Amino acid sequence: MILDTNAISAWADGQGDVIKLVPVSLAVALPVICIGEYLWGLRNSRSRDALQAWLADAIKVAVVLDITLSTTAAYAEVKSIVQAKGRPIPPNDAWIAALALEHGMPVVSRDKHFDYIDGIDRIAW
Repeated sequence: MILDTNAISAWADGQGDVIKLVPVSLAVALPVICIGEYLWGLRNSRSRDALQAWLADAIKVAVVLDITLSTTAAYAEVKSIVQAKGRPIPPNDAWIAALALEHGMPVVSRDKHFDYIDGIDRIAW
């Protein structure tokens, strides 16, 4: 199950509802894109050091999803789908969606634009 950046933030903030969504049999996956977005968000945080330590621990128990050559084909598919539907999606979320398609994993997110991409299940909390 892929955690979008807003789901990572909720997990870090102790919103247990996010992690309750993840069955024990499924791995928590963190896209490198989301890790970068999260780190960028921490730049001005008063809790920066604590949250960076939390993230380091989260990465140890999660599967980190990198962008690969096969991800690029899924990215092209995502961009084609949203273009055909006239539903733009932020570039980073298009990469997250591509990883979801590539790995056949649902996305935990509050962002409804994932709903417009055929083949992706979005789980909201």
